[in-house]
Amino acid sequence: MEIPDLLGAEAAVRVDVGALKQALVFSFAAGGSQEGFDEAVAASRLPETGWDRADFARDVYLDDLVARCFEVRLGGKPHAVHGRFVARVLGEPPRARADVDARREVLRELAASKERRGELEKIASAVVRLRALLCQSRPLSQRGRRIEVLRAARECFETLASSFAGATSALGRLRAFGASVAASPAHARLVALLDHDEQAGSLDLRVRVGADGEVRAMQIVRVEEDHANPFHVGALRRFFARLALFFRGWRTTSGEVAERLLTEVLAGVEEPVALLFQVLAHAEVMLASLSLRDRAEREGLAMSLPDLAEPGEGMQLEQLFNPLLLAAGVHPVACDLRAAAGAVVLVTGPNSGGKTRLLQGIAIAQMLACAGLFVPVRGGRIPRAPGLFASLYEEPRPDAPEGHLGMELLRIRRLFERLDVGSLVVLDELCSGTNPSEGEEIARLVLTLLPEIGVQAFVTTHLLQFAARLAQEQPFPALAFLQVELDAQQRATYRFVPGVARTSLAQQTAARLGVTREELLERIAAKRRGRG
Repeated sequence: MEIPDLLGAEAAVRVDVGALKQALVFSFAAGGSQEGFDEAVAASRLPETGWDRADFARDVYLDDLVARCFEVRLGGKPHAVHGRFVARVLGEPPRARADVDARREVLRELAASKERRGELEKIASAVVRLRALLCQSRPLSQRGRRIEVLRAARECFETLASSFAGATSALGRLRAFGASVAASPAHARLVALLDHDEQAGSLDLRVRVGADGEVRAMQIVRVEEDHANPFHVGALRRFFARLALFFRGWRTTSGEVAERLLTEVLAGVEEPVALLFQVLAHAEVMLASLSLRDRAEREGLAMSLPDLAEPGEGMQLEQLFNPLLLAAGVHPVACDLRAAAGAVVLVTGPNSGGKTRLLQGIAIAQMLACAGLFVPVRGGRIPRAPGLFASLYEEPRPDAPEGHLGMELLRIRRLFERLDVGSLVVLDELCSGTNPSEGEEIARLVLTLLPEIGVQAFVTTHLLQFAARLAQEQPFPALAFLQVELDAQQRATYRFVPGVARTSLAQQTAARLGVTREELLERIAAKRRGRG
């Protein structure tokens, strides 16, 4: 049997087949919840990775990214993807280049053909329907539900077998899987049982109708049983079989025999049915990536599969945007970025100028590129990073062993302990949790040592004088500077240009938010008038 795998260069069974078989047997017998199927998919074995989600998942809002950006519609209706599995695919990029390329080839083929994409959506819909039947808790007829489950499984296999003709990517594996199952004796038995259920025999009727159009009489002219079906048993044989069981002391009904047959037929295709849930999970990843690209295009933004460079090479991002802004209903301003191999880029500018969102967008772009999915850039070149470290938000916790600065320093130490050459680092407001002089000293230490471990880093700071001195000194060749671009009215454009910002525009920000001496005095006076 061929293996339906869209996530690796070498096809592999990635789902927990044993757990899925168990969930399948229980659900087929009495219905149940979807949880058993979801747990088995969530435990899928993905290609080997060097990334650790603990280093970045919280700061790039990975779960939120999946929930708000990776949406799928099947048959025109919203479909809830398996969020935990999709988050794993995003957050555990393959170590091997071949696995990344295999995913990109699938997406290229789907993006180039509406027919191919429609076929994958049809297959996903068929498996979703199968799962819904299995998890139906209170069917009107258990036997009727089981027949419908088997019929839905047959539809899945035969739809797979007739899809993706001529596919050159891993989509061809889905067709080969469906064809191998459809050609198996177990599937032939499944088809025979369903055909027998639909047509155990045929009747020829003669109907007499009166002048008023009403039926006056009906007469059965001929009864013909389907003797060719392997499940057909003649009336005489059925009688003697029951008689033999009776004399042996066994009581059976036709319903019990039918239930036994249904269970036996399912047992023959248990593993292929379990693998249908792998098909669905992998299809959700691909369709969700395409859906995010469609959403960006509707907003006038572009997503692409940029060139992949080897680890440690330079980065070039054309029209980068942060998809989380798109999901929040904010139209992102796309920007261009370049960074040389091993560069440490210091980013300065006013608060609310987009610095943190920029770093988050860079991290998301790196993650999606390494996962082999569409990236929020029009084009460019992204090195395959062996790891990602992001420190963008440090929320105070009552159980934290250290204060704000201490927790930040612990995360920086973890950075130096864990990351390999070629990894990407994004740090927001480095050493902001202490006084400026001590903060500058620690920041200088970190910035000058980052090139020693060979990572590419983007770091923001509000210490503008410190940044200006570094720009003059150039303590190491790979140090570069970006600043928030301002328009003629000194407002942030949310784009970035080379250089160091001269001011944080704190006064302008305060004025915009109504925190000036005049406005605050007016509020105080209003309170006093209210008391009078």
